[in-house]
Amino acid sequence: MGLGRRELLGCVAGATLAPMPGRAQGPEYPDRPVRVIVPYAPGGTNDLVGRILSQKLSETLSQPFVVENRPGAQAIVGTEAVARARPDGYTLLIGASGPIVFNPATSERLSYDSLADFVPVTNLVTFPLVLLVSTGSAYRSLADLIDFAKANPSKANYGTPATSFQLATELFNQRAGTRFQHITYRGSADCVTALIRDEITMTMVDTAPAVAGLSGGQVRALAVTSPNRIAALPEVPTMKELGLPDVEAVLWTGMLAPARTPPEVVRRLNTAVAEALQAPDVKERLSKLVLDPAASTPEAFRATIAHEIELWRGVAKAANIQMDR
Repeated sequence: MGLGRRELLGCVAGATLAPMPGRAQGPEYPDRPVRVIVPYAPGGTNDLVGRILSQKLSETLSQPFVVENRPGAQAIVGTEAVARARPDGYTLLIGASGPIVFNPATSERLSYDSLADFVPVTNLVTFPLVLLVSTGSAYRSLADLIDFAKANPSKANYGTPATSFQLATELFNQRAGTRFQHITYRGSADCVTALIRDEITMTMVDTAPAVAGLSGGQVRALAVTSPNRIAALPEVPTMKELGLPDVEAVLWTGMLAPARTPPEVVRRLNTAVAEALQAPDVKERLSKLVLDPAASTPEAFRATIAHEIELWRGVAKAANIQMDR
């Protein structure tokens, strides 16, 4: 028996309105290009990490992840831009511990709140600092350096390129009982050059410029600030091994999104980034930069940020370091 006109129209309407099996109810993220803001100038470690990761995400998620450099004011310019961006997953931040942790620890008047204005997606890489002296100096060990500083407080100084490095070195000052005086330089490589020229007594810099300086034979590494020795410098002891267990500083670079970014977008990015960091080509490129892949859950990354803000705020207060002054 055939269907009447009314029944036939009802079947057509039902077929039209019913969802097709297996078909997504809307476009899957991402369905257009994604901006990846790096709050530093091109060529530095954070920029290179952002570009390595963006290239891999472009391949795996089939949409362009486009790096946009927005440097300025201790990375505040680019960081604030992401904090104020639409929370849809199409503007992301390559956020280092400097603007996310150390800026809040040293300023009460920031234009963004690291915990309230961002959703942590995942940590990306970590790296310790390396304490260097000139090979032309008399310091063969960390004990030699500390003894000199205590005996000659007016002659002992150190160079750093940013607040994060300054606070880490001030933590060393506080725990070692020394009073190395601070001198600012534009970058880690400049600090290494200053050391070679005997402009400063010592410096604590990130691993890549430290390894580059060591390869030239003009600087000597006395200690690293990681909990364990690092593969790139297996002969260099940790601060803990040398009697300073509380001098631990592992800096990081992570990915964050504006607050209220949909949880499903955060989860998709977290999974994609974790897979990207395990790709052999990505691991090889990061290894050449002396960086350790360090994917994490959003929750663990947020806990790290909250803990470190309080830790370094205490160091800054004790050292009387304030960006607002």
